[in-house]
Amino acid sequence: MSVNLPVLLGMTALTLLMAALAVRMSTRVGMPSLVAYLGIGLLLGESGLGIDFDDANLTQVLGLTALVVILAEGGLSTRWSTVRPGVGLATALATVGVALSIAVAGAALHWILGLEWQTALLWGAVVSSTDAAAVFSVLRGVKVRSRLAGTLELESGLNDAPAYIAVVLLATEGISWTTPLVAAYQLVGGAILGVTVGTLGAAGLRRAALPAAGLYPIATFAVCLLAFAVPQALNLSGLLGAYLAGVVLGNSRLPHRMASLSFAEGLGWLAQIGLFVLLGLYVSPSRLLAALLPAIVLGAVLLLLARPVSVALTGLAFRAPLRDQVFLSWAGLRGAVPIVLALVALSAGAPQGQRLVDVVFVLVVLLTLLQGGPSRCSPDGSGWPAIYRLRN
Repeated sequence: MSVNLPVLLGMTALTLLMAALAVRMSTRVGMPSLVAYLGIGLLLGESGLGIDFDDANLTQVLGLTALVVILAEGGLSTRWSTVRPGVGLATALATVGVALSIAVAGAALHWILGLEWQTALLWGAVVSSTDAAAVFSVLRGVKVRSRLAGTLELESGLNDAPAYIAVVLLATEGISWTTPLVAAYQLVGGAILGVTVGTLGAAGLRRAALPAAGLYPIATFAVCLLAFAVPQALNLSGLLGAYLAGVVLGNSRLPHRMASLSFAEGLGWLAQIGLFVLLGLYVSPSRLLAALLPAIVLGAVLLLLARPVSVALTGLAFRAPLRDQVFLSWAGLRGAVPIVLALVALSAGAPQGQRLVDVVFVLVVLLTLLQGGPSRCSPDGSGWPAIYRLRN
């Protein structure tokens, strides 16, 4: 198949410019930029300009690649001094909380929608993690107490890995008594390798004498990518490895550290734009209406039952105040990650995989508008954490 290079590069440039302008416009009208990116993808797709793109496997691969970049950038921008006070609660929410959310959502969906148990649990797993891109994006524009924001930020960086493992296991093997052991092995192994690669990378970068300053940001980000590839090749959690390597590097004394962080931020924006535009391009608008009712049911189960129960039960051990629990429940934003996880399930041959992708796409749009939209309605972001002001 021949490729018209000028047309391809021109379309890419226009898409990036539209996405950049969408950030400014979304800030003014109170619409999350992530939804604007999805809208650009829909505009380019089969019902807009007519680009026909329906390769689920390619979308999944590109989506996971973008997710790795987003997690690495999130790790690099995470300040350990900010997240350290909430590390216990954040880790519990990212592991035990994810498991509880899957169980509660799966049981509710089995009863309400009549799904088979394994399918219902798979649907619960797909939407069990908060979205790193959405949370990082919103937290940068709102004012929230540092400990609470740090807990939410760290949770969103950690919980994609357990959710991904759960989706893969439920889509391929199902649940057995070995499932918790397999998940623990992959998470612990991925964490150890991620921290190790990050530590060795930081030490190597401090001793390296690269011929150009611009090579240090590239090398720093390459270490994060290596921290994904090595664990993943060993059947461990590469997502967790990439994020933790980013945290180690971002809190180390690196040459040209600020340049590296700026470079990573640019890559993070590019990954977010590309991921959401790609997902908007992939989805078929003609199927979305039929997915609306199941998406509303799934969203209600998630927002009113699964997330609050998982936060409440997990928070008991840490004596989290009720109002903090309410905020953490409401602020559990979903974004592109559930759509990518739904594509993972579809590619693995899970029953009703295409329906799951459509339902989750609609759900993400609804929840992003409901939970993330108000953050952009005031210059200081005071609209979004209104529920947090119950503490005062």
